Amino acid sequence: MEQEVNSILLAAHELKAPLAVLRQLALSFEFEKSAENEHIRSEMISISERAIKQVNDLTKVARLEDGLFEMEPVSVRAVCDDVTHELGYLFRYNKRDLYIKYKNKSRLVTANRELLHSVVYNFLLNAMHYSGKDTRSELIVNEKGGKVRIDIRDYGPSLPNDVWREIKRGWVEKPTSIAMRPGSSGLGLYIASKFSRYMNANVGAIRHRDGTSFFVELPISTQARLF
Repeated sequence: MEQEVNSILLAAHELKAPLAVLRQLALSFEFEKSAENEHIRSEMISISERAIKQVNDLTKVARLEDGLFEMEPVSVRAVCDDVTHELGYLFRYNKRDLYIKYKNKSRLVTANRELLHSVVYNFLLNAMHYSGKDTRSELIVNEKGGKVRIDIRDYGPSLPNDVWREIKRGWVEKPTSIAMRPGSSGLGLYIASKFSRYMNANVGAIRHRDGTSFFVELPISTQARLF
C-alpha cells in the first residue's frame, strides 16, 4: 500500500510541474491584441488550472490514510456557492445554464470543507460537460432523515451499468473510461467517491431517461442541532 501511495505522489508531482509551466506561459504569453486571442489565452489558463486541481486532488487521495483532513461543522451552502462561483466562467463560456436551489434548513454538516468542495466541484464539472445547449445543469440541496443531500443533475448520455453499479455500491475502485460519455476518464468520479467515503458520506447516482443525477449525503452537524 505504501508503495502504491508513493507511486501516486510521484506521478502527481511529475504531472504538476509541466502544468504549472503551461499556466505560467499562458499568463505571460503576449498575443496580438484581439478578443479571439484573449479568449484562447483565458482558455489555456482555465484548462491548466483545472488539470492542476485534479493533480492536487490525486495527491490528497494518496494522503487520506494519514488522517490530515479533519472533520468539522461545514456550511453546505457556502461550499456550493464557492464551487458555482469558481465554475461560473466555464458555464458562461460553454453557454450552459446552471439552476441552483437550496431547500435545506440545517446549514451545517459534519465534513471536511476542502474535500467536500472537491466532491461538489467534480460532480458539477461532469454535469456541465454533459449538458447540451438546450438543457441545463441543476444543483439542489435537500434535507431528510438527519442528513443533507446535494444532488447534481445533468441531461447527458446514460451512465453505463458497470459505472452505475460501482457508484451505487458507494465507491469507485479506480478511474475508468466511460464509453457513453466520451472525454471523461472517470477520474472526477473516482476522486469524489474516495473523498466521500473518507467523510463517511453516502455517494450515489440515479439514472434518468434523459441524464444522470450524482449525489452525496452528509450527516447534519450536532453543533447545528445545539443552536
